[in-house]
Amino acid sequence: ADVGVPNPQEFPTLNTAKPLFVRDVEAKIRRYLRSSYSAAWTLKITWEKAPAYAARTDTRRTVTYQAILTTDGFRSFVLMLYQEGGMQWDYTRLAATNVLIGYT
Repeated sequence: ADVGVPNPQEFPTLNTAKPLFVRDVEAKIRRYLRSSYSAAWTLKITWEKAPAYAARTDTRRTVTYQAILTTDGFRSFVLMLYQEGGMQWDYTRLAATNVLIGYT
């Protein structure tokens, strides 16, 4: 895969056997929200070795992270997972000053 390019994987699991990854997502939601949850659809997007924004040619300081979207058809969740140590970009050295991690 290209450096910093997202790699999406879709897991439609309604009425099908669930891969270990989807079972792990369900377990995280159950544990964090103390609620029952059975995924009907899950999307995992992984950004591997993504350089800081506006530094696409400097691949010395990169980070790998994932966004996982999942739904049971009624409730939907997003899990943001970061590599050990979290986002390791030095935001004070970025060209952009309005850095945001998360989603809306």
